[in-house]
Amino acid sequence: MTSFVLPHEVHGDGAHQVFAVHGWFADRTAYAAVLPDLDRTAFTYVLVDLRGYGGARDAVGSYTTTEAAVDLVELADRLGWERFSVIGHSMGGAVAQRLLSVAPHRLRRIVGVSPVPASGLPLPGEQGVLFTDAAHKPENRRAIIDFTTGGRRPAAWLDRMVDRSLECSDAKAFRAWLDSWAGDDFRADVEGCEVPALAVAGELDPALSPALMRQTWMSWYPRAELVGLPGAGHYAMDETPLELIRAVEDFLRADAAGEGEPA
Repeated sequence: MTSFVLPHEVHGDGAHQVFAVHGWFADRTAYAAVLPDLDRTAFTYVLVDLRGYGGARDAVGSYTTTEAAVDLVELADRLGWERFSVIGHSMGGAVAQRLLSVAPHRLRRIVGVSPVPASGLPLPGEQGVLFTDAAHKPENRRAIIDFTTGGRRPAAWLDRMVDRSLECSDAKAFRAWLDSWAGDDFRADVEGCEVPALAVAGELDPALSPALMRQTWMSWYPRAELVGLPGAGHYAMDETPLELIRAVEDFLRADAAGEGEPA
């Protein structure tokens, strides 16, 4: 075991233990809007900061989904969690899928909220430049957030999301993470995995849409489910928090394999 521990915070004390992993543009505060309404009796939620973000902003690493999956397993060991579920947003959804290959026997269920597919996300031409330069250009980050929420969100919210992303992430790590979540194709390592897997996709997101989830997530995982959120784009935690909580917790509660917990 390494000496590094992912910075984290604990919410709840329920028997079903769940990691929540943020995406490319945020640290664990990505889940701030859903925290007040989580079921803390049925679940224990642990929100983490990946290397390069939040409390781990200065942490060295390779900044890959594989490294993040290993970090989560090590944190689970430190917390005394034998089996657990994982929620991952966007890039964090790719991390959740990496766990299917790193430690499938430890997983109860995984949830991807607008998850990047295990096959990666090709970013050709100008799109690739837009994302690559977002590491040092706030206007690029704003354009990406605006595009992936259907161009429907207020300017002040877009500005706040950009400010948060700049404050909580290290620019070099942010850039390095892009190569992993967008460029790595590990579909062959996870396809056919029997761990129940829910994808939640916002219908206003043209990039990681319900249609893409049907082509990827739903075709790869035998026990996959898909929920489309009509009022959400890429950031369901902020855009439709109550609908997201209901979809995710209904799915997690359906687990009948955990320590005496009812289905």
